[in-house]
Amino acid sequence: MATIQQQLPADFHPQSRVWIYQSNRPFSEQESKEINEQLHQFTSQWLSHGDQVKGWGTLFFNQVIVILADESQAGVSGCSTDSSVRIIKSIERQYDVNLFDRLLLGFLVEGKVQLLPMVQLLYALEKGKITPETVYLNNTVQTKAELENNWLIPLGESWLKTRLQQAL
Repeated sequence: MATIQQQLPADFHPQSRVWIYQSNRPFSEQESKEINEQLHQFTSQWLSHGDQVKGWGTLFFNQVIVILADESQAGVSGCSTDSSVRIIKSIERQYDVNLFDRLLLGFLVEGKVQLLPMVQLLYALEKGKITPETVYLNNTVQTKAELENNWLIPLGESWLKTRLQQAL
């Protein structure tokens, strides 16, 4: 399987902006294909004040939408950000999913996303369901460089480490 870095467009600036939307359920193979087509369609026509935005989007792990905007040529305005949110809200309605629940933590277990409500984090640690080494989806990353280096990280190296220290 290709690494995240290998799947991202190589010609995008490391400081390209990133938006991550994690679904509350995995998409089927057919849904994933349709969503990737919608993301391609959106990014190929994405405009900011009439200028083409160099954009890219895909679905990772059949559950996590990642959108990139390379602002080295044209910046992304508030209106163009709003248009990206509209496509995400459209996908939510179309597939009856929640893509904006920031209290749902994602972990990568055997190549699949496993979700855990933040309020259950300490319980899951105490019961050994997850450990500080479990791969966490750090959906707070904001640039392509951060996506490549800090998106899939051990839980113990994430912003949640202070909560872990309380539990351990």
